[in-house]
Amino acid sequence: MAKHPKKKQRLENSSGAPFKTKGTNATLERLLDEESKDDEERKLESLLFGVPYNSYSPTPGEEGKDGGRPMANLLDSDLFFIDDVHPLGHSESESHSDDDSQLSSSSHTTPKQPTPSKTGKSAWVDSSTIASAVNQISLLSGPSRLRKLRHYADEDTITEKDYETRLRAQFERINPEPTWAQRARERNREEREVGGVDVDVDEEGEDGGEEKANVKNLFTSTNGILKAAERRKKTLTVLPSGTLSIERLRDANLSTQNTGSGEVKLVAFHPSDKVPILCVGTADRRVRLYNIDGHTSPLLQTLHIPSLPLTSPTSALFHPSGSSLLLSGPRPYFFTHDLQTGLTTRHDRGLWGTTFSHSSSTLDVGIKRSRNARADPGAESVHMSSFSPTGELLAVAAGKGAQVHLVDWKSGAGQVVGSLKCAGGGSVSGLWWFDGSSTSTSPSLGDVGDVGSRRHLAVLTSDAEVYLWDVAEQRCVRRWKDEGGFRGAGRVLAGTQTGVGGGYMAVGSSSGLINVYNPSSYSLHPSELDRTPKPIKSIGNLTTAISSLKFNHDAQLLAIASREKKDSMRLIHLPSLTSFANWPTQSTPLGTVTAIDFSPKSEYVAIGNSRGRVLLYHLREYGAGV
Repeated sequence: MAKHPKKKQRLENSSGAPFKTKGTNATLERLLDEESKDDEERKLESLLFGVPYNSYSPTPGEEGKDGGRPMANLLDSDLFFIDDVHPLGHSESESHSDDDSQLSSSSHTTPKQPTPSKTGKSAWVDSSTIASAVNQISLLSGPSRLRKLRHYADEDTITEKDYETRLRAQFERINPEPTWAQRARERNREEREVGGVDVDVDEEGEDGGEEKANVKNLFTSTNGILKAAERRKKTLTVLPSGTLSIERLRDANLSTQNTGSGEVKLVAFHPSDKVPILCVGTADRRVRLYNIDGHTSPLLQTLHIPSLPLTSPTSALFHPSGSSLLLSGPRPYFFTHDLQTGLTTRHDRGLWGTTFSHSSSTLDVGIKRSRNARADPGAESVHMSSFSPTGELLAVAAGKGAQVHLVDWKSGAGQVVGSLKCAGGGSVSGLWWFDGSSTSTSPSLGDVGDVGSRRHLAVLTSDAEVYLWDVAEQRCVRRWKDEGGFRGAGRVLAGTQTGVGGGYMAVGSSSGLINVYNPSSYSLHPSELDRTPKPIKSIGNLTTAISSLKFNHDAQLLAIASREKKDSMRLIHLPSLTSFANWPTQSTPLGTVTAIDFSPKSEYVAIGNSRGRVLLYHLREYGAGV
């Protein structure tokens, strides 16, 4: 078999011009010249370097038609480019004067540079970068991955500044701006519009316009610097009905569950949303304060009061100012705990009488007192208590009677300044302060001063009767009976006047029904049709006696529970007056619920049960919590 003759080396390209064979530049041009390679050379490059093989050699008979299609291997970006248009400010004469130069260099027109990224200002600038920013360097003629940065086919050199700008624009095309950043930018723009600042962000850039807006707001307004943050904080959250986005966290009292504390008697959050403290009272006559952080919730302090049993959800009550804690129970004396100093004061003479003894003892937390402390047999004990919204008055239900005492708490003497007697009998089952229109002042309460905007007290008796009292005049302005209630049926009263859903009043009965009333039920000047208010709905999700009712801060949620049956708890969506279908479930470890409370902004809900656990849940619609 005859040997295949050696193929002679081609010394000229398809256009007939000889190749340059001397020097490194000639070799590089020979290697990069795709048109001069035949199919065999392309196959060898494909085998040796892994380059995709494409046959561009013309077939016989087609060589004379189109010259072998020499531009078939070029990309679309190498074949087409976009010319710059004339700016709007240029005159027609200027455009005509540049026609010749544009026609001669149209293939080398530099396209419009991308807009720089709207990011923050650089913290520092490298001086070496500024010095080399004007130097022409070859960045686009080497590796193929840099060719995507070219704006036209034969662009080989750019400055370092342009190279950085093109890399940043390429990164933003691959990784677009996230949605949270877009929302933040829109929120900032809305805040500037609300603040009345006329700033053109496009002219000065995002950073300059925003900085100018902040400075103008600061020097032309009397509002605080944190006004924008407060405005976002006051944005109302509208809960959807049907499903609730809720997440279980670690138990609030996880660090003390193995101490044998017994049943949880009460849970109460601090009234300020800036103080993440939860008060938990248990059957071992201890009150513990936890720092609620959504993770470990460490124990802050323990108050042990052996002589005072905790029998009511109001046995531990925060003052509205958040500075102190009132500890009371079925005893003729009470305790106050100062949260700032950490001292607990026992008031031996109690609340009752026209005068108050100044003989009180101050003790530390660790000191134990005798269980057999003598007390006045005729003195009354604290059954239920409630501070007015301003903290100036304390309403106290004494013993088992239907009488409520008004205590002057502002002066610090604890003097009883009035009493409200419910004529129907029975015992007091609920207390709630609400707004009223009465402005008259009784002589007996004239020294107490302004008791705030809420001067009226709603009292629920065990006979399912609701009394509306004018505290200033000490008179009952309205009285009506809960629908479906009977003797001994009234168990718990709760109310709220603010929120998305408006004001509500809820009355729980021994049959498991909760009657929800609209604001006309506690109106002081009802019409003839509203003399006996009708509930807007009777909630029958539970079948045993109601023991806990709690509204959240914006009146969109109502927590109901019964301690007479296991897992008897529901969350009610008040605008629709329906329960949530996705919580609680059969696997929710509620147990026998004994106490419920919401945090001041409803980020958390704490649930105490008879096993000594305080379950902690996070409501996602109300934010990330503390």
